[in-house]
Amino acid sequence: MGTPEFAVGILDTIIKNNFDVVGVITAPDRPAGRGQKIKFAAVKDFALKKGLPILQPTNLKDEAFLSALKALNGNCQIVVAFRMLPEVVWKMPKYGTINLHASLLPNYRGAAPINWAIINGETETGVTTFFIDEKIDTGAMILNAKTTILENENAGQLHDRLMALGSETMIDTLHLIEKGKVQTTIQTENPNQKTAYKLNRDNCKIDWKQSGEQIVNLIRGLSPYPTAWCLFKDNNQEWNVKINKASFEREIHDFKIGQIITSKKELKIAVKEGFVKIIEIQFPGKKNMAAAELLNGLLFSSNAIAV
Repeated sequence: MGTPEFAVGILDTIIKNNFDVVGVITAPDRPAGRGQKIKFAAVKDFALKKGLPILQPTNLKDEAFLSALKALNGNCQIVVAFRMLPEVVWKMPKYGTINLHASLLPNYRGAAPINWAIINGETETGVTTFFIDEKIDTGAMILNAKTTILENENAGQLHDRLMALGSETMIDTLHLIEKGKVQTTIQTENPNQKTAYKLNRDNCKIDWKQSGEQIVNLIRGLSPYPTAWCLFKDNNQEWNVKINKASFEREIHDFKIGQIITSKKELKIAVKEGFVKIIEIQFPGKKNMAAAELLNGLLFSSNAIAV
């Protein structure tokens, strides 16, 4: 059971390790983009190529779906980036329903664990397999695997590494189930644990009053998708811009916070204790480009500011 690209990597590895995948459950097809063309979920695309049976329920409690799921006669369900399951579904298979989550639980339960680990400046993350229960990401843990978050790594790069690590961890988990050797650990609540909140327009907006490190971490944690954004204002003009890549340069200065400073090839924003140097940026209706390329065709005045 899964929907995005992250789930495809795990499904592919399960098949390559000769486990019998009797069916794939994924999100219904939805219109996307300006043309509102019907777009398949990444998992459906992959399942079609592999000739796997596919179920796309809109209601996970629907009797027709439950009958079709039961008819697949699976003895273990694997969930990777899907949605919350009703008890009647997760209790169905003999060996239970296992979730793979892209964090070291109980930290970063929720929708966007990869993004928030980078946004919050973590230096370590990982993956966890656990048995699903009635709450979100709270079930008894089976295995976890850790990895270091690299200094300049963005969410897309970490996603790909965790997909590989998650694939290995899921196979190890399935072998333990196969041999009847599963030993679980109950999750213990920690008052300092962090949550992987769903990403939205508000929490993806750059606050230039934050420290340079925090701003760069936000940009890294939202790159390449959904991308950190802000407004550039210059006299009577205003642009909603996306920033894909940046670095922080510590330096004492007298510029106003958010002031845009440019040279022929460099675009910087003044922040506390230095400057955020913009490396890749996307203006409305344009492709993502190097800041130097943008400056070839756009001049900012000394009044230009990022907000």
